[in-house]
Amino acid sequence: MNTVNEMSLSFLSKSCNEAFARSVVAAFVMNLDPTINELSDIKTAVSEAVTNSIVHGYKRSSGIIYIKGKITDENKVIIKIRDKGCGIEDIKKAMEPLFTTAPEEERAGLGFAVMQSFCDKVKVKSTVNKGTTITLEKTISVQND
Repeated sequence: MNTVNEMSLSFLSKSCNEAFARSVVAAFVMNLDPTINELSDIKTAVSEAVTNSIVHGYKRSSGIIYIKGKITDENKVIIKIRDKGCGIEDIKKAMEPLFTTAPEEERAGLGFAVMQSFCDKVKVKSTVNKGTTITLEKTISVQND
């Protein structure tokens, strides 16, 4: 599996930048000619990961969110979203549907479940007080004309 394209992006952890991140990743993936559903899946998963970094990682304080994207020769899209926020104490618990650390903000606790439903693979690495990296993987189907 060889890398055919890659990108890197960083931005402030402001909620207005969530749409920016989603749009940049969508534009990066477009040369694979994804279906509307595949593109929507990636955009939604990126949205959830970036929102998690803003709301939970930095707890609405200021920080930087980093995104690295890679496309392989097997049409696999790999997107890493990283923050240097508070980290996750218990990843397994955090990935349970309906679990949230921000109930006062009326969060549904479905971010990881949404990411998992729209991607082929979701990996989470986190260290308390050092940050979290979420890796999203999705293979784009080859369109036959």
